[in-house]
Amino acid sequence: MRDRLKGLGGIDRALMVVAASFLVAASGAALAQSGPPKSAADLAIDAAVPVPEPANVPPPTAADIKRDTTAATTPDVKTPDVKAPDVKASDAKADTETKAPDAKDAAPVEAKTETKAPDAAKPAEAAKEAAPAPVQAASTVPAADQPVADKLKDMIGTRLTRLFDRKAERAAVEAFYKGRDYAPLLTEGGVANVRAKAAIARLKDATGDGLDPADYPTPDFAAATTPEAQAEAELKLMASMLDYARHAQSGRMHWSHVSGDIQYPEHPTDPAEVIANIASAKDVAAALDSYNPPHKGYLALKAKLAELRGKTEGTTTPIDDGAVLKFVPARKKQAAVVMEDPRVPQLRARLGLPEVADDRHYDEKLAEAVRKFQDNNDLRATGALDPATVRALNSPRKDRQVDIVRVNMERWRWLPRDLGAPAIGDAYVILNIPDYTLKVMQNGAQVWTTRVVTGKPGIHATPLLSETMKFITVNPTWNVPPSIIYNEYLPALQQDPTVLQRMGLKLEQGPDGIHISQPPGDGNALGRIRFNFPNKFLVYQHDTPDKHLFAKEDRAFSHGCMRVQYPDQYAATLLNIEMPNEHYTPERIRGMYGSSEIDLKFPTPIPVNITYQTAFVDDAGKLEFRKDVYGRDSQMISILHGGEGKDLETVIAHSQPSYGGGARPTLPQGVAMNGGSSFSSGPNFFEALFGGGSTTPPAPVRPRRVYTR
Repeated sequence: MRDRLKGLGGIDRALMVVAASFLVAASGAALAQSGPPKSAADLAIDAAVPVPEPANVPPPTAADIKRDTTAATTPDVKTPDVKAPDVKASDAKADTETKAPDAKDAAPVEAKTETKAPDAAKPAEAAKEAAPAPVQAASTVPAADQPVADKLKDMIGTRLTRLFDRKAERAAVEAFYKGRDYAPLLTEGGVANVRAKAAIARLKDATGDGLDPADYPTPDFAAATTPEAQAEAELKLMASMLDYARHAQSGRMHWSHVSGDIQYPEHPTDPAEVIANIASAKDVAAALDSYNPPHKGYLALKAKLAELRGKTEGTTTPIDDGAVLKFVPARKKQAAVVMEDPRVPQLRARLGLPEVADDRHYDEKLAEAVRKFQDNNDLRATGALDPATVRALNSPRKDRQVDIVRVNMERWRWLPRDLGAPAIGDAYVILNIPDYTLKVMQNGAQVWTTRVVTGKPGIHATPLLSETMKFITVNPTWNVPPSIIYNEYLPALQQDPTVLQRMGLKLEQGPDGIHISQPPGDGNALGRIRFNFPNKFLVYQHDTPDKHLFAKEDRAFSHGCMRVQYPDQYAATLLNIEMPNEHYTPERIRGMYGSSEIDLKFPTPIPVNITYQTAFVDDAGKLEFRKDVYGRDSQMISILHGGEGKDLETVIAHSQPSYGGGARPTLPQGVAMNGGSSFSSGPNFFEALFGGGSTTPPAPVRPRRVYTR
């Protein structure tokens, strides 16, 4: 029989291998059924079939078998394949996907393998045994960090509300740590890592940003000697970093705490983005600093804040008391009165004026410097060196100036991060109320500037806002706002029924109340041009016939709108930014002056930012202070020192002002009406004020009803 097997070809040998596999299975089944032993011929055949060398792998047991419940129904017992030693990987994979035998059939197979060469040792069978029931992947957390990771998982599941009082932050923290198997980010082996140390140093230096480090407590990792303490320290530091990023980007206090006439677009932080930034940053301190405003004005104030805090004022020699010093300018038939005093050189040095050798004259420039100092320190601005001014000069000024710079840095945080429109070279308009100046900026540089008149303190204060200018109107009609009608004009009519006629104003009675308007012309209250940027406060910028007000240093005289000194130049500057190929000039703008309204639309709306900067750095690098005309500084300093805590970030709702001002006066007898007693249909209130029109002079029609302040 052996000689015959040796003479078989390759195909016959393969067939014999297959036949032998069935014989092996049959012999196993026969043994399991306690059948009769094989004959000598059968044993000779078994010995003739070559088998691979057995591997040192224990045979499978019933515990190693898991049914594939998703597979199609197959017989409980699968006949094992007997393959040649060079089993392919693909065949092994397919073998592992076959139906495993039931546990009740496993024991007899084990008994058989003990009496012959163990077929289960073949590579395909080994692959089958290597596919037990799926188990959870091993943790990626280093062994040294696992105790802290366990505590982080426990705290995040049970104590997160105590550490993070904002729902979005809790969700972001939970998702972040869950995604990394709760591995700590800020410690390694229970010790604060480089990332944690950089974050702690940055938070402790929050004073440099005009913020209070006490708002961002940092844990002592060295004192955290247990995994629980280390996990809690990590979460506390994470909470402080999220607080800092939020305050640095949006402000320590919400602008609604200051006044109801402030409205800037919200730009809050995304907690998930902040955590991802901290986790991926090579420099955590730089990552946290990136949430502060990028504007040049803010960065310049930050540098000056560091200078103020670095100054030592203890060595300053106090100014002596003495006679009141004043300067009296020259008048008709009277020369200027200039007093002399030995304190003058010291006073010049204190106020930052150039030194003049042996000059003791209290001249006009020194008197003006004293007046500015008084204005900035809540003193009566007389320009005279009186006892109150001497006391203020001798008192520590650093703390007051530091607070003023801090609140101005806070107001920079309220502004949009991108002040301009990218499509037109990041161009924008910025108006600073306390400085009474308007600037047009493009590509990071000043293009044009002019003086402005702003609103009176109180109910007529010019609001702070960021909006977009969409068009300008040449030859505007002034539609008197309800606040002026009911608070000023109707009471005047009670005294003089003809006052409106003499002023060139039209009076009409409509179903929605009394309307007063002034047609276009040289004497129009809006002048010749109006600059329109829709906003809820119904204010805009415009020309004015009262040009003499621009010569004054303090220019808070309007009802809330902003008067521009050179509107034709302003219009030409904006139009050349918007449409450079049109080559607008002030002369071309003035050539449009007439009796009909002309609207010039902008292809790209240009942002207009109304700000309140009482402290700023000028082009020469000097820190300038301006009068707190609306009392915003004092109010914000009081709030910051008031200890209101996190309530400063909540939004305060303000009711809209009543334009009527209470009971409305009725029209007196004998008042002449213009155009009957009703209005024709037209645009609504807001559309009339901010809607656009044709870019060519329209046909003579009834002036549009536009309400202004």
